[in-house]
Amino acid sequence: MKFAIIGGTGLIGSQVVRNLNEAGHEAVPHSPSTGVDLLTGQGLDAALDGADVVVNLTNSPTFDDASPAFFRTSMDNLVAAAKKAGTGHFVILSIVGVDQVPDLDYYRAKTLQENILKESGLPYSIVRATQFMEFVGAVLSWTSDETAVRLPSTPIQPIAAADVAAAVSEVSAGKPLNGTLDVGGPDVYPLDELGRITLSAKGDRRPVIVDETAGMFAAVKGDVLTTKDGARVAETRYLDWLK
Repeated sequence: MKFAIIGGTGLIGSQVVRNLNEAGHEAVPHSPSTGVDLLTGQGLDAALDGADVVVNLTNSPTFDDASPAFFRTSMDNLVAAAKKAGTGHFVILSIVGVDQVPDLDYYRAKTLQENILKESGLPYSIVRATQFMEFVGAVLSWTSDETAVRLPSTPIQPIAAADVAAAVSEVSAGKPLNGTLDVGGPDVYPLDELGRITLSAKGDRRPVIVDETAGMFAAVKGDVLTTKDGARVAETRYLDWLK
C-alpha cells in the first residue's frame, strides 16, 4: 500500500515511515520541508495523490489557547484533500485520556482534532498513547530550578516513542478501526516518583518536592492519563529505556 505520512520527519513520523517501508509498503514523508503546508493547504493534493492511507502525525506549534485553531484548520484542509484523493483510511495519533482534561487548552485541541476526524465520514483510526518517555526530561524542566524539582503526584504511564510508532504503523497498515486504540507503557508511576528515578539515573542530586500545583499535569485529576482494560501494553520499561 501507499502511505502519505504527514509530519513524517518528526520523532514518531520518521519511525513510522521506516517501519512501513521495511514491511514492503511505500511510505512517503511529508512536512513543510517537502512543500506541504497544512494551514494553507499548499502541497496537500500532490502529497495525497494515489495514497491508500493518510497518517497525520503533525502537532501544534504551541500548547496554549492557539492550538485549537491549528487543529481546526489543519484537519479541515487534510480531510478535504483526503476526500478529493479518495483515501480509504485516515489515521491520527492522540493522547490517552485527552477528553477527560478540559482545563488544558492543548487537550481540548486534540479532542477537537479527534472529533473532526470522527465526523468527517472517512474510514478512520485513532491511536491514543500515554506520555512519551522521551518527553519526561522536558516535563521535569518546566518546574525545576537549580535547587529542586517540583512535581505533582499525577499517575503517569510512560511509553517509548518506538513502541508508539510500532502501534501507529500496525494500525495504519490494517483495516480502519472506526474507533480508538489506547497504548501505554508497562508501568505506572506517580510523576514525582518518575522524576526521582530520572534524576537519579542522571546523577542529579536535586530533590523532588511534591507540589500538586506545579506544571501542566497539575490540571490532571486521578488516573485519567493511564490506560484501562482493552488497551495495548507495550514492552519497553522506563528503567530499561533510561539505560
